[in-house]
Amino acid sequence: MGWKAAEKLIRHWKILRGDNVVIIRGKDTGDTGVIKRVIRSQNRVIVEGKNLVKKHIKGGMHHEGGIFTVEAPLHASNVQVLDPVTGKPCKVGIKYLEDGTKVRVSRGIGASGAIIPRPEILKIRTTPRPTVAGPKDTPMGLVLDKTYDPKTGKGMPDL
Repeated sequence: MGWKAAEKLIRHWKILRGDNVVIIRGKDTGDTGVIKRVIRSQNRVIVEGKNLVKKHIKGGMHHEGGIFTVEAPLHASNVQVLDPVTGKPCKVGIKYLEDGTKVRVSRGIGASGAIIPRPEILKIRTTPRPTVAGPKDTPMGLVLDKTYDPKTGKGMPDL
């Protein structure tokens, strides 16, 4: 399970962390699970509890060694997102609603065309936003101060 760079990286990812997917290739074909991690540099995803392999880990000062069962990454092309209406694997398309919001929709043969919701886990921030202003933060009084007027051109620097 060494690191290997992908020859051609996927530019526009349609599979997100927290999506319900079905495995379409490999030893766990037909099993469904939730995406635990997306490794974009290798075009791979880790599905929770699937594609389990044995890993030999040498003991160290702070941890014990042994043989552990871990989830190995799968190539992104070997999983498909589940259609929220039919529960069958489908392709993912992008659509814009009337109000301009970008959504993912199910498409392909037998797909319902329903909106695939964004996973709730993505709304949780890993690092919380700071609530107290730090020493390098700009004070709110200066942020809200209007320094340029487009009608009169006041505040424009002399070039």
